[in-house]
Amino acid sequence: MKAFSQLTPREILAVAVASEEEDARIYMTFADDLRERYPASAKIFDEMAAEEAEHRNRLLDMYEKRFGPKLPPIRREDVKGFLKRRPIWLTSNLPLDTMRKEAAAMEYQAARFYVRAAEQTTDVEVRRLLGDLAEAESKHETHALELEKSILTPNVREEEDRTRRRMFVLQYVQPGLAGLMDGSVSTLAPLFAAAFATHHNWPTFLVGLAAALGAGISMAFAEALSDDGSLTGRGSPWLRGGITGMMTALGGLGHAIPYLVPDSWPNAFWIATAIAGVVVFIELWAIAFIRARYMDTPFLQAVFQVVLGGVIVLAVGIVIGGS
Repeated sequence: MKAFSQLTPREILAVAVASEEEDARIYMTFADDLRERYPASAKIFDEMAAEEAEHRNRLLDMYEKRFGPKLPPIRREDVKGFLKRRPIWLTSNLPLDTMRKEAAAMEYQAARFYVRAAEQTTDVEVRRLLGDLAEAESKHETHALELEKSILTPNVREEEDRTRRRMFVLQYVQPGLAGLMDGSVSTLAPLFAAAFATHHNWPTFLVGLAAALGAGISMAFAEALSDDGSLTGRGSPWLRGGITGMMTALGGLGHAIPYLVPDSWPNAFWIATAIAGVVVFIELWAIAFIRARYMDTPFLQAVFQVVLGGVIVLAVGIVIGGS
């Protein structure tokens, strides 16, 4: 890699051209990703991509005028200390607010680059162009706000807020709820079967720990591999998989942790089992509340479905363990 201070005016212009091209592609990716869900915000990113393309053309005109038609194969990744952009394949399915923050960071970094490049360059014409671009990049955030005011009218913002809530449910609530339900309910049978088969806390905890972690890993991969989010808009598959796996493990660990009560305590098994029962009750009611709050399921119906299913699984574990 080459130090920034060692770049020639020719290389500075070449790096700037490549940077503007990459930023324009990122903004176009944002716009394409948002077009169906947030058409007004997509238009803003279209405008920003067009501005980056205009900057690229100005840089190319200057380069061709001073150095000819051939660009050297150098990009910002080849320069030490340059802040890297998110790879294009990681910019899809990002939340709208994350895209806006990413764009603001990109504009700040671009302005800093042009300021430093202008300070380093002694070529008058190149220095003037870089200074103009630094000023333009520093104004982009203000321009973006002006575009938002003109494009994102109150009605459009209200519609985007509704869409954002739907996306939040699709990308975070649904996978988290699926994991919590699986972890809280599916691990009941093995945990309480081990509890009533052994009447000892430590072996029971180990069974619960293994069941929770195993279910978490299984659910994480199942969710991540089930849907890449490109058609459904459900977001990054690895993010969803991570949320699902984490909530599955937490749901299973919740009623396994009480069995860390030392076996040396008087009535240790029944103390741990009583605490675990309370935890199960809280978990099932939390699931019912989330379903009623975000999934438009009537609360009593959600309670009946979740609690009934949990009680049945719990009873199966107890019967098998006590037999």
